[in-house]
Amino acid sequence: MTAPRVLISDALSPAAVEIFKTRGVEVDFQPDLGKDRDRLAEIIGQYDGLAIRSATKVTPKILERAERLKVIGRAGIGVDNVDVPAATARGVIVMNTPFGNSITTAEHAIAMMFALARQIPQADVSTQGGKWEKNRFMGVEITAKTLGLIGCGNIGSIVADRAIGLRMHVIAYDPFLSPERASELGVEKVDLDELLARADVITLHTPLTDKTRNILSADAIARTKPGVRIVNCARGGLVDEAALRAALDSGHVAGAAFDVFTDEPAKENPLFGHPNVVCTPHLGAATTEAQENVALQVAEQMSNYLISGAIENAINFPSISAEEAPRLKPFVSLAEKLGSFLGQLTEAPIKGIRIEYEGDVAAMNTRALTSAAVTGALRPFLPDVNMVSAPSVARERGIMVEEVKRDAPSRDYDSFIRIVIDAEDMPRHAGGTVFHDGKPRVVEIRDIAIDAEFAPHMIYVRNADKPGFIGAFGSLLGDGGVNIATFALGRDAPGGDAICFVSVDQPVDNELLARIEALPQVKRARAVNF
Repeated sequence: MTAPRVLISDALSPAAVEIFKTRGVEVDFQPDLGKDRDRLAEIIGQYDGLAIRSATKVTPKILERAERLKVIGRAGIGVDNVDVPAATARGVIVMNTPFGNSITTAEHAIAMMFALARQIPQADVSTQGGKWEKNRFMGVEITAKTLGLIGCGNIGSIVADRAIGLRMHVIAYDPFLSPERASELGVEKVDLDELLARADVITLHTPLTDKTRNILSADAIARTKPGVRIVNCARGGLVDEAALRAALDSGHVAGAAFDVFTDEPAKENPLFGHPNVVCTPHLGAATTEAQENVALQVAEQMSNYLISGAIENAINFPSISAEEAPRLKPFVSLAEKLGSFLGQLTEAPIKGIRIEYEGDVAAMNTRALTSAAVTGALRPFLPDVNMVSAPSVARERGIMVEEVKRDAPSRDYDSFIRIVIDAEDMPRHAGGTVFHDGKPRVVEIRDIAIDAEFAPHMIYVRNADKPGFIGAFGSLLGDGGVNIATFALGRDAPGGDAICFVSVDQPVDNELLARIEALPQVKRARAVNF
């Protein structure tokens, strides 16, 4: 049997290379290849695995040439440099190392906070320039100050622990942080407005999503406490950099320390050149220990997959054995899509997720299915979550995950999965099955029977069962140039509540959704994407 071959196209430690070799994997170590996309595309077809850091960009063009490629391993958490949908379409597993650099990133945020409070970089330049400006660099103490965390997950909770050790009072805004978890961490859970009003220092530890982009907007910055200091070691784009510069110039914000920027590499930025700004070039994970940890972890994961078929920390597939994969795969897809559907409809914080398994599916490896369901539910809010990390992410946020199994199905299907998301505003639930064609279907929404295949772009409408709705709805889509692919309807009783689940050929914009929602029969309309 030919040994699997792995290409390492970014700098990885010699110890990681040795792990591959010890496990029987042939290694081609070309650490500068990630900078040469044409050469990478030329040779990628020779390899079963690709181990990368951030320098290598795995594009559809490269994947088209990757005839043998089975797995991409990213030494680190971010996979922005990998086209995950394109990899998934080609059956390529994408793995990352989600927890290998959490401590390092948290420590960098604390270091940036100290540098900002005591103006250490500016004082260093001044002193080494032969000046002795003690009065110029009058700093502030950290002790007894209020630290406001925007995001209190894995990294944010470590920052909270270190800050409490520094005798700071820590408040946190995180929709997924339960009161119990906040109490356990020793932080005070608050809403965003209260955090802005009270925090002496604000530090961000949340992923970049549509909901968190510019979470510190011009309006939010204006509502911060005068003299606030802002630290961002999470993701560029969480802060409106131009608005922050204006607030620094006016003196409303006393200082800012940024490790990440909207455009990277950041050669120019509105924050550059301000005397009260400290900047570093995305160094959050850049320590010897963190780089070694993630390198060793990705080598182990990739070797395990290539040798035995085991899957760990996959972005686009759950952790299951090679023997289980063929039978589980369609149910994994069903669980994730049901969870994603409900997650996209949920705006309030999630308290619990219950997955009910009935019939043959109850005897399968439901842990993988549950991970898929939780991943789907959380990913609209936390795009970095994967099938392996989803259960621990849910635990960290105090989200109760429950499995219910029934050997005998209560419906006319051999296997049935029902997911209930318990949010603070209301519970939401939907159920589905896999037909003999292997395609997942949703067959129940809000206790209303329906039969719809999942599609990349769909519209969910809850409406009153009244004449004229279908015609008006179809006319709006036609006027908007949106073509209907499939149209599924269900109702609880004649003239009662009804549901419409439609697949369309292209995404639907907010303006068209607003016109749909304005129809007299419509109670709610949402675009969902899979």
